[in-house]
Amino acid sequence: MSDFSIAKVVSELRQVRELWREQQGRTDTAQREFPSRKAVEQAIESLKGVLYPLRLGPTELRQAGEDFYIAHTLDTALQALLAQARIELRYRARQDSSREDVQRLDVRAVEAVREFAQELPLLRKLLDVDVLAAYHGDPAAQSVDEVVLSYPGVLALLHHRIAHVLYRLELPLLARMAAELAHGLTGIDIHPGARIGAGCFIDHGTGVVIGETAVIGRNVRIYQAVTLGAKRFPRDAQGHLQKGWPRHPVVQDDVVIYAGATILGRITIGRGAVIGGNVWVTQDVAPQAHVSQSSPVEKVQPLPVAA
Repeated sequence: MSDFSIAKVVSELRQVRELWREQQGRTDTAQREFPSRKAVEQAIESLKGVLYPLRLGPTELRQAGEDFYIAHTLDTALQALLAQARIELRYRARQDSSREDVQRLDVRAVEAVREFAQELPLLRKLLDVDVLAAYHGDPAAQSVDEVVLSYPGVLALLHHRIAHVLYRLELPLLARMAAELAHGLTGIDIHPGARIGAGCFIDHGTGVVIGETAVIGRNVRIYQAVTLGAKRFPRDAQGHLQKGWPRHPVVQDDVVIYAGATILGRITIGRGAVIGGNVWVTQDVAPQAHVSQSSPVEKVQPLPVAA
C-alpha cells in the first residue's frame, strides 16, 4: 500500500469532499443523501419485465406463471422505488429548507408509489400503441416482438413513459435517472417532463433530443438526430437560468420530422406537417405544410398551444 501513497490520497479526497459539502451547505451525512442509481436501474428493469413479462422478463417464464411473476416482481420493484422516493423527498426538503417532518414525507412517498403502480395498466396500453406504430411504420420490422426486443426508440419510450409518471408525481430526480438510463443505452435524450402522445415512433433514434416542456401529439414520427429544443434561456436578476417556463416546441398529431431537423422555441408544428431533413425551424408551421431546405417555412399566424 505504501507504494501508492493510499493514506495521502484518502486524506486529500476527504478534504475535497468536506470543502464541497461546506460550500453546498451539506454537513449532515449520517444517512444516505441521494437515491441510488443502481437501485433505480434494478427497479426499472423489473418494471420492464412486469409490463412485458414474456418478452422482457426471465427466460424461464411461461404464460401460466405470468401473474405470479408479475405480483412478486412488482412488489419488489415498488418497495425499491419507495425506498428511493423517501430518500429523494428528504433530500429535496433539505434543499428547500422545508420544515415538513420525516413522517409526512414518508406518507407522501407511499402515496406517490401507490399512484405510480395504478398507472401501470395505462402505461402498457400506451406502449402497445407505440409498438404498433413502430411495426407499421418500419418496412424492415418483421414482427411486434422484434420491435419490443430490439428497437431503441421503443426502449427509450418505455423508459420515458415510466419516467414521465414519476415526474408528474413530483419525483423529478428518480424520473431523470430512469430517463438517463435509456439515454445511455440508445443515444435518445428525452426529458421526463416532455408530454408525448400515443403512437410515437422514433426511428433509428440516435441523437434525438426532446426538451422538458415539449408537447408531442399522437402518431408522430421522428427520425435520428432531431432536436426539439429551446431557442433562448432567460436569466433572472441574479443571472441564474429561469426554470420551468414553456420553451420547447408543440408538435401536433400526425407530424413527420425527418433526420437532422432542429426545431427550437415555443412554436407549434401544425397537424400533419412534414419537416424535412436538416432544416432549422424557429417559427410556427401550418397544418399539412411541408418544410424543406428548398422550400423554407413561410411565416404563418400563431397556432393555439395544446393544453
